[in-house]
Amino acid sequence: MTLPPPPALERCYRHPDREGGRHCTRCGKAACAECLVQAQVGSHCLECARASRPPATVRVRDWNAAQPTLVTYVLMTINIGVFGLFALADPATLSGRITQLHADYGLNRSIVHDTDEWYRLVTAGFIHFGLIHIAMNMLLLFQLGQMLERAMTRVEYTLLYLAGLLAGAAGVVLLDGDRLTITGGASGAVFGLMAAAAIGLHRRGVNVFTTGIGMTLILNLVLTFSISGVSIGGHLGGAIGGAICGWVMLAPHWKPPPKVASIATPVAVITLALLVSYVVIEYGAVAGG
Repeated sequence: MTLPPPPALERCYRHPDREGGRHCTRCGKAACAECLVQAQVGSHCLECARASRPPATVRVRDWNAAQPTLVTYVLMTINIGVFGLFALADPATLSGRITQLHADYGLNRSIVHDTDEWYRLVTAGFIHFGLIHIAMNMLLLFQLGQMLERAMTRVEYTLLYLAGLLAGAAGVVLLDGDRLTITGGASGAVFGLMAAAAIGLHRRGVNVFTTGIGMTLILNLVLTFSISGVSIGGHLGGAIGGAICGWVMLAPHWKPPPKVASIATPVAVITLALLVSYVVIEYGAVAGG
């Protein structure tokens, strides 16, 4: 008796030398386990899986929407990364000592006047002196970022941060004079965020001093004036710049300012801070210096 030949084994559409024991639930092609991707229903071959993916613009939009505090994390990464590089170059950074890198990138009115190294107005906002210094600033940045970045666009939040940073730098050259050898840290920007949050709550009818923001702001101002070596100008300058921005950018929803004002206000604060820094450094118009 002659038996019928055994059925031919299906082969993977991409690997003819492998058995294709399963099929794509979308197009029906036989495929090996390596060439199938798990789908919501069944499995798809690589081509069908690729074809079913949304366009790149949609994927970017969806990813972007899932990162509500992306700018905060980027700023924290930059600050922590700079601190790590400084510590690798000179472990004395960890203990809070001023190293050569601090001297190269920190802010000092006389140094900028003599060298025209205006980049220090920005770079000083990303250097820190010791683990406690950066830990406190990053903790506040994280907490404030969770509150503020969700309440505005990323461009607005970035401009608010820069306004606080540069207003703090203007405060350093205006009020601190040469009292501090080298100034650095994200404190000016953080004070700007803190003041903006306090003003935003006030404009919404909230008693700021019954909130964590109000108490944190008061505590930090007390520490600013009571601990020697702290940049009074940097903290006050950042707070003033942030408060001006917060008054417009965090106005209540029932009394919104023109949309352009949320961009124009921090830009104006940044411009004014740079102008003040330039006049003070170039012409020595220093209050109390």
